[in-house]
Formats: sequence, structure tokens, C-alpha cells
Amino acid sequence: MTLDNISLAAERLERAALAELHAAADGPTRESLGLQQQIIGTVLVSSARHEPSILLNRAIGLGVESAATPETVDAVLGCYATADVARFFFQLHPDARPPGMDRWLAAAGLEKTRGWMKFHRGPLAPPPVASSLRVRPVTADEAGDFARIVAAGFDLGEAAIPLLAALAERPGWRLYLSFAGDTPAGAAALFVHDGLAWLDWAATVPAFRGRGSHTALLCRRIQDAVELGCRRLFTTTGEEVPGDPRRSYRNIEKVGFDAAYLRENHAPPRPAADA
Repeated sequence: MTLDNISLAAERLERAALAELHAAADGPTRESLGLQQQIIGTVLVSSARHEPSILLNRAIGLGVESAATPETVDAVLGCYATADVARFFFQLHPDARPPGMDRWLAAAGLEKTRGWMKFHRGPLAPPPVASSLRVRPVTADEAGDFARIVAAGFDLGEAAIPLLAALAERPGWRLYLSFAGDTPAGAAALFVHDGLAWLDWAATVPAFRGRGSHTALLCRRIQDAVELGCRRLFTTTGEEVPGDPRRSYRNIEKVGFDAAYLRENHAPPRPAADA
């Protein structure tokens, strides 16, 4: 079985966005994060020795464009061992080739953890927005506000702030803020590549939750992607699990995205104290 066109496009687009995130890092930022990127076959291996977030420590693309081998898995694991990264995600598409790669990952000592649901929609206009917040692209001097909101929202350390702010200067990236008056309330990003749009990095300042920032930012990015001629739009959030309020999931569906596929995440076991 091979990936359908939508799935393949989604995986390629997200991989390109992650590569562009790495390209945004200057020398001091790369050093402070311990940031590295390697390509092994079709897999992009992202690692950050000094930043434990799985958003920077994940491998994407296994078995997507060509069949993988156990040696590919071993090589990726070797990258994380060399980088001294203890916690990372091996992200596995449900139709990755050959079938049964989850058994390889289990044999390597990885455990299946919460997956990421990938969503897609066509180039239709977004629905009307019901929010008192206003949304606009960031100016050059607001990239730091965007980065601080995103870093706090995703539990990234201060060393990641310059990396996120630098996206404002990268080709294909557009950054946005929502405002309550003159106060930044939320942040989000849009990455456009080869006629496709990737909606990423959405976060809300806790004091402004419940005021529609996430939905307003989704709709503005959809509108801009459509105006830019994007033929398909993609985004992601965590899979549904018991006890999860599903706010992001519901908002994504509300603005016209459909679930495309659930991508598994496989990770080293957490230490007993963290389990």
C-alpha cells in the first residue's frame, strides 16, 4: 500500500516546515539549543540537545516516499544517542512502508504514545469569526512577542525564542498575533510551500483564553492561504484521549478542516519518576 496524494503532500509539507525552522537558526541560537538536523533516507531527524521539547526532537518521514529498513531505524536512533537526546518522537504514518514498522520500533525499545491527528481542507473561504480580538500579521518589531507567546504555550525554554522569532525572516513563513486592544493575546504561523499551506505554532496567552483567539487566528491564516492560491491546507493537533477538553481539535473542525489520518508517535520510555 502506498500513501495517497493528500497524505504524501501533508508529510512532505510538514517536513519542509521543520527544515525551514532549522534554517532560521543562526550560529548562537543553534549552539544554545544544541540544534541539529540530519537526513537519513526520507527521514528528517531533528534534535535539540539543550531543549527537551519533542517539537524539536522528532523524526519524520520514515517509509513515506520509499520503503524503510531496520537499518534506517537504527541510524535514526544513533543520531539521538550521539546528540545525547533521551526523549524524542519517531513519527510513523499509518501507511508507511513496509507494513509492520511499529514492530521494529517496539523491538528498539520505543513505546507508542499519544499520536497527532493530521487535518486537511480545500481552498474555501473561512467561516465568519465571532471574536472581539483583532488579528494581523506581525511587524518586524513584534516577532519577539510572537516567539514569547509560542514558547510559553508549548513549554519551550527561553533559548527557543530567537529561533521562533527568526521565522519572520524566512521564505514561506507568515507570523500572526491576535490583540485585545493593544495587548498581544495569541500567536500563530502559516507556512506556504509549493502551493500548500501548513498552519502551525498556535498558542494563546492564558489570561485571554476563551475569547476566540485560536479560531480567529485559524480563520485569518485560511483566508491568507486561499488568497495566496494554496490548493490545500493542513494542520495538526494531538489525538483525542480521555480527559482532553479537545479545544484545539474542535476549533480546527469548526473552521472546515477534516481529519485525514492519525500519525503514531513512538518514544523511549519515560524514566520511572516521570511516568
